[in-house]
Amino acid sequence: MSRRVVIVTEIIAPYRIPVFNALARHRDIDLHVIFLAENDPTQRQWLVYKNEIYFSYDVLPSWRRRIGGQCVLLNWGAEVALRRAAPDFIVCGGYNYIASWQCMSWARRNRVPFALWSESTARDLRSGHAWIETLKMKFLRRCDAFVVPGQSSAQYLRSYGAPEELIFTAPNAVDTRFFARRAEAVRQNAVHYRRTLGLPARFFLFAGRLVLEKGTIDLLRAYASLPAGLRDEVGLVFVGDGPALSELRRRAVGIQPGAICFTGFAHREQLAAYYALADALVFPTHTDPWGLVVNEALACGLPVISSAAAGCTEDLVEDGWNGRVVAAGDIQPLVFAMTELACNPALRSLMAFRGRERIQQFSPEAWAAGMADAALRCTAGAA
Repeated sequence: MSRRVVIVTEIIAPYRIPVFNALARHRDIDLHVIFLAENDPTQRQWLVYKNEIYFSYDVLPSWRRRIGGQCVLLNWGAEVALRRAAPDFIVCGGYNYIASWQCMSWARRNRVPFALWSESTARDLRSGHAWIETLKMKFLRRCDAFVVPGQSSAQYLRSYGAPEELIFTAPNAVDTRFFARRAEAVRQNAVHYRRTLGLPARFFLFAGRLVLEKGTIDLLRAYASLPAGLRDEVGLVFVGDGPALSELRRRAVGIQPGAICFTGFAHREQLAAYYALADALVFPTHTDPWGLVVNEALACGLPVISSAAAGCTEDLVEDGWNGRVVAAGDIQPLVFAMTELACNPALRSLMAFRGRERIQQFSPEAWAAGMADAALRCTAGAA
């Protein structure tokens, strides 16, 4: 008998659709998703690929504002949506919205197992405020289970006293097949794509929101510290948009020699082209619960230089094997890693091969298997 699983999550993010589709195909799961909003235009310019959705879902009515750097999202109709969905198991992606607490309250009243889907890590700089910690502890104590994307999040929950047997892993994933196929197609016509996108012959790539906490200024400083002859050969490309763009542009003007490009936001089809043509992805973030750009880059056959602060690093990037791991905010190791990869094509090729192997374990199907395991084990008594 299949279990009716309801996932409550914030927006229809394009990278979530493939994993939800994979769970909906699972023979033991009947999936329904409740989105708190279609998107968040204050953060990213993502398209909503509704034509690719193959699971049932609701989008709750909502009101959103950003106040003092914090997102305030108010919803109504959460309990009505749950009652209509009639779940056997509820998975909630966070505790920071009123709707999350309403869903937990409904689950407790109706004796439905309730799991927190958490990506938080000990290095997540969003944590630490006393009132947030109090709310978090209250929420965690009321959960029946926890679903995490990898080792860093599991360690974080254990530090809060979550029992080992209640923590399930659904490895964070993107549509690896899409990115791999798209990257290969671009490489078959590399000259055309470089010309069309206005890219240097060789370059390091940063992909993501252009904000200071992603280590964007660190990356610019590290690039400026590379030997002048190397900057003549290898450029730096920032794909994304955000409040740090003007400061990055201002600083980039003074870096000579060198080729520094700012492409603006790119949707997934175009993003795969940047991955395909780069020498390496550099992800020097100071704080990030995961960092799905690393999944995408590995699927496209790129070595990755990542900071240890990224939640994904412990699972995806092995220092010296398929990339380099550096301390967040430490410029010299970043300079060394960039120089090493830029000057060693054989090492880049080997790391890219190993990265493709590693990312196969982080497929939408692997995520679905982990989520299904949580649902089936937590509802075993109802069978």
